[in-house]
Amino acid sequence: MKIAIMGIGNMGSWLAKELSKENEVAVFDLEHEKCSRINNAKVLSKVEEFSAFAPELAINAVTLQHTVKAFEELVKHISNGCVLVDVTSVKTGIPEFYKKSGFRFVSMHPMFGPTFANVEALENESLVIIKESDEQMAEFFRKFFKGLGLNLFEYTFKEHDEMMAYSLTLPFASTMVFAACLDKKSVPGTTFKKHMKIAKGLLSEDDHLLAEILFNPNSMKQLVNVTNRLEFLKHVIKGRDFEEAKKFFDKLRESIR
Repeated sequence: MKIAIMGIGNMGSWLAKELSKENEVAVFDLEHEKCSRINNAKVLSKVEEFSAFAPELAINAVTLQHTVKAFEELVKHISNGCVLVDVTSVKTGIPEFYKKSGFRFVSMHPMFGPTFANVEALENESLVIIKESDEQMAEFFRKFFKGLGLNLFEYTFKEHDEMMAYSLTLPFASTMVFAACLDKKSVPGTTFKKHMKIAKGLLSEDDHLLAEILFNPNSMKQLVNVTNRLEFLKHVIKGRDFEEAKKFFDKLRESIR
C-alpha cells in the first residue's frame, strides 16, 4: 500500500519506520531534516509532491493545533479515493473536518509515546480506533497494530474525549500540582522519589501535547473533581477527626481496587 505521512515527530517517525517494512511510504515535514532519519521512505520536499506520489493512505501526525490546517492543505494534493488518518490525542474539531471534507477516514490514538515506551515490546501498550472510521481501513490498522502486540480499544469520538479527560487529565493535573508545590530541598523519601520520577517524565513531554490534553473540553469536570476532593481533605485535616479520616481512606482503597 502507498502511505504518505505528514509530521515526522516521535509518533510520525515511528509509524514511518514500522509501516515502511511492508508498504511504500513517503514522508513530509516542514522541518526537512527530520525526514532524513527515516530509512526506506521517499522524502517529499513540499506538500504539492503528495499528488505525484498518489497515496492510498495519508497519515497526519502533526500536533493537534495544526492538524486541521494541515489536512486542509493536504486534501488539495491527493485524490478523493485516498483515506485520511489522524493520530490526535484529543479529537476536538476532527469529526467536523472529516464530515465537511467528504473523505473516508480512520481516526486513531496510540496511547503511548515512542520516546518512553519500549517499542520492541508493546504488549502492555494500547491504541484506540474511533468507531466512526472507515471499516476497511480500520481493519488494516487493527491487523497492523495487533501484529505489534498492542491492546486495541474502540470508542466513538465523544466517548474517546471523555475517556481521555479521565485517563490523562486527571493524572496530569495531579502530577502538575505536585510539581508546582516543589522547592529545591533534597528529600530522601521513597514515595517522594516515585512521584518525582513521574513528574519528570510528564514534564519532558512536548508542551503542545500537554496543552492538548488539558484543553480537552471535558477536562474541566475532572479538575473540579480534583479541587473538590482537596477541599474535603483539608476539612478532614482541620478537624483532626480520625474516624472521618478512616472513612476517607477506606473510600480511597475501594476506588483503586
